[in-house]
Amino acid sequence: MVDSGKAVRVIRKAVRSAVTEAAEAALARVEEREASRAPGAPAPKPPKVAEPTKPVEPLPPKPDQSGPDRRTATGAETLATRDDVAQQGRFLTTSTGARLRDTDHSLKAGDRGPTLLQDHHLREKITHFDHERIPERVVHARGAGAHGVFVGYGNAKPICRAGFLARGKETPVFVRFSTVLGSRGSADTVRDTRGFATKFYTDEGTFDLVGNNIPVFFIQDGIKFPDVIHAGKPHPDREIPQAQSAHDTFWDFVSLHTEAQHHTIWNMSDRGIPRSYRTMEGFGVHTFRTVNAQGETALVKFHWKPRLGVHSLTWEEAQLTGGIDPDFHRRDLADAIESGAYPQWELGLQVFEDTDDETFQGIDLLDPTKLVPEELAPVQPVGLLTLTGNPTNFFAETEQVAFHVGNLVPGIDVTNDPLLQTRLFSYVDTQLTRLGGPNFNQIPVNRPHAPVNDMLRDGFHQHAVHAGVAPYRPNSLDGGCPFHASGPRDGAFVDVPVRVAESVKERDVPVSFADHFSQARLFWLSMTPVEKQHIILAYTFELSRCYEQAIRERQLLALAQVDPELCAEVAAGLGLPAPEAPGPLAEPQPSPALSQLGREWPTDGRVLGVVVGDEGDLDGVDALVETIADHGMVALVIGPHGGKLSDGTVVQRTFGGARSVEFDALLVAGCPAPAPDAIPVRDAKADDPGEPLDPRVRLMLEECYRHAKTIGVWGAGAEALAAAGLPVDAPGIVRGSSPTGVLAEVEGLLGSHRAWERFVSPTQ
Repeated sequence: MVDSGKAVRVIRKAVRSAVTEAAEAALARVEEREASRAPGAPAPKPPKVAEPTKPVEPLPPKPDQSGPDRRTATGAETLATRDDVAQQGRFLTTSTGARLRDTDHSLKAGDRGPTLLQDHHLREKITHFDHERIPERVVHARGAGAHGVFVGYGNAKPICRAGFLARGKETPVFVRFSTVLGSRGSADTVRDTRGFATKFYTDEGTFDLVGNNIPVFFIQDGIKFPDVIHAGKPHPDREIPQAQSAHDTFWDFVSLHTEAQHHTIWNMSDRGIPRSYRTMEGFGVHTFRTVNAQGETALVKFHWKPRLGVHSLTWEEAQLTGGIDPDFHRRDLADAIESGAYPQWELGLQVFEDTDDETFQGIDLLDPTKLVPEELAPVQPVGLLTLTGNPTNFFAETEQVAFHVGNLVPGIDVTNDPLLQTRLFSYVDTQLTRLGGPNFNQIPVNRPHAPVNDMLRDGFHQHAVHAGVAPYRPNSLDGGCPFHASGPRDGAFVDVPVRVAESVKERDVPVSFADHFSQARLFWLSMTPVEKQHIILAYTFELSRCYEQAIRERQLLALAQVDPELCAEVAAGLGLPAPEAPGPLAEPQPSPALSQLGREWPTDGRVLGVVVGDEGDLDGVDALVETIADHGMVALVIGPHGGKLSDGTVVQRTFGGARSVEFDALLVAGCPAPAPDAIPVRDAKADDPGEPLDPRVRLMLEECYRHAKTIGVWGAGAEALAAAGLPVDAPGIVRGSSPTGVLAEVEGLLGSHRAWERFVSPTQ
């Protein structure tokens, strides 16, 4: 017989032994770590500056990482180790184990030809990427939408036969703005690229212009899209950092894949943190081909130009806003529409001759990492977009809207841009999982405003009730319907018969795609001194957040090929030596159009805070608020408490609940004494109650001054400036005897967005 007691003791001893061995092994791994390596390392061992080239086996997990027990789906134990269930082998393979020699270039008909459908690796890579997340979007998950109307000017007729561009033609639209990297719950004001996607419900079919607020992209070939997004997304082990690029994997990628440097410098500029969706440019990024009524073609780039100008937040404002109001951009858009300050953009075209080489003045028009300066090819306005309505239901509209760059109308066609070619496949594939099947275009927000007879049947969420018995062609049972349109006369979409040069199928790019730095340098040279300082600070901050010094050094090598001043300033901020460029730098002609500064813009929808106290000078405040509204702006009265003041003035914000980042300018009526709640135990922003000015008001004034915002005062308002320690004669400080007089001057200064002279720059 088996001694059951002895068996139990043996098992217990074995268990204790296994636990002890595991604990000792974990301790040994911890002791092996370098004492100087603080917590937060992204990988188990530090990388070198040079890109690794010698094949090695997958690195083991970090010492602090474990994982779930290796069990079957029904709970049975297995003998598998954590290495057994991780990736295997030294070489990149397909999901079925076939080794790959290239994952950087799609298979094309020649280096300038279209991408081939037979590229099984591209399809597998993109398909898997498209289905990585459900149900929110993999990218552009955080969004805001609005309804509106587009009115054509009619002047595009010589180059494009699209009906929605005809003079006076009104076309309903739905626009979705978004950030790229963050989840649906992330903050609006992060430093990131913004999506600018417009769905035109034309009577010739739906046209989707799916672009960004930056005219170039990180990559030249769509096969690299999973790579750049995987690099920018939170690290897969900790799922941090969220909605930001200030981390190792992003900078590891862009410092190695240097075609990303042009887009990256745009992200590091003020363009990466817009003041509002309403003050943000949009770009189609790619070059498209247009066709006129005579069949003649042209190449074009699409631009959205905001009527309010292009304006941004300062970095500190963006950080404060992310904590105070993470929905800042969503709220701003919805509030502007609700208040009648309808956002507007002009749609413009840069037009180029459709030549065989598809270049313009040496710039390859098929390279999505390149732009054409507006000084060389002016943007010609062809229509006006006005957003007039907020969604009724966020999920039904903003969340379920499905865009696709292949939603084209007669007169607009694609080119062989290798990034655009992959997007033509990816968008439809994405919707299949995200929206639960092939009938996503039948969701109300996606339904076309043109008759549909597509012969597509059944599938999940089929809303149509199709009649007839013959969803095929040719047929006679349904009377031959549907028929082919005979051509342009019947309004048919015609694929432009572009000649494809004789070549071989290959994974390669044109030689012109090899220039990764000249346009990043063009952007830098086009910036004003204050904008350059912001770029320097952005690079310094982002790279300082990288754990690995090797990545910082590698990115400095890239910056050295953009500009020596930029490289030296960032290197100094990081405490590293500045490397020299390996060769002479390009000397492009600066493009003033790339700068946000130097012009005057309308002030529609700007938010003005009016600071008042119970015992202050309230005469004329109500009239001031009405005047601000009459001028198309929004006034928010900021008082010591909610409700109404002694004269009946309605308060929208309290000293304790307001912060400077909500406002484009402050108007101060008097010098409000500390309110009863201005004590630290009630409000952490409060301090000594014996001061003449409420400390929360002082903080707002200090922040507005630091962020170069306009401040207007009258009467005892000058005492508030003095109490806050602010100079009364600084640029952007307006003093007057009456509220209306101060408002007039403040409104004039708001046209340039900030008092830029207050930003001190060493390069000035």
